[in-house]
Amino acid sequence: MTLVDDLTWRGLLQDSTDTASLVEALNGGGLTFYVGFDPTAASLHVGHLMQVITARRLQQAGHQPLLLVGGATGQIGDPRESSERSLNPPEVIEGWVTRIREQLAPFVTYEGANGAVMVNNLDWTGPTSVIEFLRDVGKHFPVNKMLARDVVRNRLETGISFTEFSYQLLQANDFYQLHVRHGCGLQFGGSDQWGNITAGVDFVRRRGAGPVHAFTTPLVLKSDGTKFGKSEGGAVWLDATMTSPYAFYQFWINADDRDVLQYLRYFSFKSHEELEELEKATAERPQARLAQRALAFEVTALVHGEEEAEQAVAASQALFGRGSLDSLSAATLRSALAEAGLVSVRGELPTLGALLRESGLVSSANEGRRTIAEGGAYLNNERITDGEAVLDPATLLHGRFLVLRRGKRTFAGVEYES
Repeated sequence: MTLVDDLTWRGLLQDSTDTASLVEALNGGGLTFYVGFDPTAASLHVGHLMQVITARRLQQAGHQPLLLVGGATGQIGDPRESSERSLNPPEVIEGWVTRIREQLAPFVTYEGANGAVMVNNLDWTGPTSVIEFLRDVGKHFPVNKMLARDVVRNRLETGISFTEFSYQLLQANDFYQLHVRHGCGLQFGGSDQWGNITAGVDFVRRRGAGPVHAFTTPLVLKSDGTKFGKSEGGAVWLDATMTSPYAFYQFWINADDRDVLQYLRYFSFKSHEELEELEKATAERPQARLAQRALAFEVTALVHGEEEAEQAVAASQALFGRGSLDSLSAATLRSALAEAGLVSVRGELPTLGALLRESGLVSSANEGRRTIAEGGAYLNNERITDGEAVLDPATLLHGRFLVLRRGKRTFAGVEYES
């Protein structure tokens, strides 16, 4: 099966320039390609994974990745549908560029004939004067075509600055510069970037270079219409300090049944046969959530490593009484409890009934006594039988934490500080 066949089967090809020549280029010898990431935050989020993983697929097929982190374009910002972006200080963006380059590094290999190369568009944009840019780049862009771009047209009534209006020129020049400097013959990105990407293809042609190719991947939306990559707490980041590996795993394990099979095709490196077998097993036993488990483990291992993925699985099982809490590291346990709601307790050790109330698992002393009498209250997966008993310090996990559970699925965490 060819690379294009695989991308098509997975639903990863949405738009492309000159499909026949693109297929020939991708199915032929090694092609140098680029995909760009603007540093608009301190971390990439799961919405960027489509591009990161697609770059990995292309490299595995023998093509060479240029991973561009936009130290220049990140200072401008691609126009949004809603309003003008706030400009971040250059020194902040410089720090974000470094962090994002480090995040991208594990997804590709830097060795061999098609080893990946990190590039920064500030290297060629920064030294260029305004006069040079207007003469060498701006001259090739008809304003009527730029105005026809959807996001620009939609912003004309509310207003769009020249800064954001000119973003397309910067990105188009990136393609030309990478073509000249590295022999780059392909750019890809999300379908919302189609206007910018084709502007780059056209600019390379106008400068007498090329031919070059482009394609886009589909934007990922949930079946309920909400934006992929968001949880109740906001964006799901790739940086472990911004979204813990446990919370990252939970994002994927909670994927809707209507979405998960397509997510597997997008984000998994399992073979077609393995995925088809998993799809069949999931259809036969949907309650087992086999697809979600496979997806969550594979993507978490890819981003955070297998050890963290295994810890996330262990935490998911242990918190609901299906595994040992003692096997969890302090960091994993704390992040898992923080997702459920972590209550801090100081001073004298309280009674178990008081802990149930303070954690929010019961609303009153009477409700706590009734829950305990019915056998539905647990401390560290052990059933609570006496609500008046004072907490034993030896019960604290890692000397600090407690896991309280009501029934099978409702739990809360306690962090004790003496």
